[in-house]
Amino acid sequence: MLPTLIRRADGGMTSSPVRGGTQPQRFRVNDYQSFKSKYGPDGTLGVSFGAAAGIFALFFFDGVPRVQRDILQKIPFIGSFYKHEVPPEDNPF
Repeated sequence: MLPTLIRRADGGMTSSPVRGGTQPQRFRVNDYQSFKSKYGPDGTLGVSFGAAAGIFALFFFDGVPRVQRDILQKIPFIGSFYKHEVPPEDNPF
């Protein structure tokens, strides 16, 4: 007989060598409540962390000229901060 069948035939009690006692066998719960997220069904926590990570990435890479031209200059209120115009008298070309 397999060890699993012997344990189940023993009335659902298993012996644990670590704890040294007999404990009831635990069965899987297959209902909806056990798989439901405790942070809400709409995922607002994930969305908020994603938005924070995106904003952090934008301002972390704000020194890269391509990010400045393609993304940051097109934001309405802070776009003018990232526009760098060189006066003609300072341009050597």
